[in-house]
Amino acid sequence: MSTRLAIIGGGWAGLAAAVEAASLGAAVTLFEMAPTLGGRARSLDGGQPTADRRADGAASAATQAATGSGLPATSAGPVLDNGQHILIGAYTESLALMRRVGVDPEAALRRMPLRLRYPERETLTLPPGPPTLAFLRGVLGCAAWSLGDRLRFLAASSAWTLRGFRCDPRLTVAELCAGLPRAVRDDLIDPLCVAALNTPAMQASAQVFLRVLKDALFSGPGSADLLLPRQGLSALLPEPARTWLLGRGARLHTRRVQRIEADGRGWSVDGETFDEAIVACSSVEAARLTRDLAPRWSAVTGAFEFQPIVTLYLESAGSALPAPMVALRESATEPAQFAFDLGQLGHPPGLFSLVVSGAAPWVARGLDVTGEAALAQARRHFVWKTEPRIVRVLSEKRATFACTPGLARPDAVIAPGLQAAGDYLAGPYPATLEGAVRSGLAAARSAMRQTRSPAPY
Repeated sequence: MSTRLAIIGGGWAGLAAAVEAASLGAAVTLFEMAPTLGGRARSLDGGQPTADRRADGAASAATQAATGSGLPATSAGPVLDNGQHILIGAYTESLALMRRVGVDPEAALRRMPLRLRYPERETLTLPPGPPTLAFLRGVLGCAAWSLGDRLRFLAASSAWTLRGFRCDPRLTVAELCAGLPRAVRDDLIDPLCVAALNTPAMQASAQVFLRVLKDALFSGPGSADLLLPRQGLSALLPEPARTWLLGRGARLHTRRVQRIEADGRGWSVDGETFDEAIVACSSVEAARLTRDLAPRWSAVTGAFEFQPIVTLYLESAGSALPAPMVALRESATEPAQFAFDLGQLGHPPGLFSLVVSGAAPWVARGLDVTGEAALAQARRHFVWKTEPRIVRVLSEKRATFACTPGLARPDAVIAPGLQAAGDYLAGPYPATLEGAVRSGLAAARSAMRQTRSPAPY
């Protein structure tokens, strides 16, 4: 008899767990509280011109005005995502999972070398080849930095390598990099930190940042490549995984789970008994569901502080950016760190997105203020054929946990037979899609080892 496995949460962690468990012979039941799968990395329903999420729950003027933007939020409009996401070549498990459910990453993602291009100049670009040699060539060839700055950065990078990319866990990224040249910090360290950890360098964990650098820059050829989606996020994994799971007999329920209880040798999920269960929902939901059955685990899981991300979608007919992805310099008046030309990525021409990571100060000022500031920033730094207009402003207020030094993160085991999966669990990585996928795979394998399930079919 197949292992009956409940998976609570249909984000990338839950989907990874479901696909892996089904491959290992489990009878999978997936519960997802949202109308669509994908969690924080999914496409929006373009047929619903609903208000965007924001801290106070009210509708933003930018959203309310979307129908007058020339790109209405209807089923006839473009597919917008709930935030601009990118992957990198080091996301090996995410790419393998896509292939397993029938997605060709080479077709679905545009692969580009790591390139930090600003509107006014080029900075670091990593050429192809063995990672150490590519990094050396990229840094030495960065004409935007003085030779002295390049050599000082290479010396610091060599020191990190000799220490195994480890440091005092109490250090912030700003403290770790205080001795680096200002140009290197401004052009590379700060934007990479906020992009990877969604936490400003003055607050972000240096140890986690070093692990990201190690895996991205030195884990193998192409590991630092940027992989930019050519289509909506739901087409990358959520919808293909849904089709794959249904084709293998999995059950999918769209409702919020209210209660998990021990039931003999198994677990009861809202009254239905399973042999094993995996909690793969958000940390907030996971803390709620485990409050009575695992109070200590729940307390750690419920104690996270979060960092929001704001994504501004713009339309400007006939316009194009100098590259598919362009870095921007944030300031007290300019919130965005990156701009994307979605028309160069297979989306409708003239569609753009600007991303504000670590956006807590801007969310506090309101989405209307943030949207207008980002629009003004885009007007200042790019040449537009037609006046750019706001299509939509989205705020994911719990986009990631604040990745700070010494952060307590919960273990994957909640109780015997009850696993957790999610990018917030204890581990070396920040909140990323790859972290979510890896945790989901690990939870499924652990659950199936516990029950000694039948061999894969």
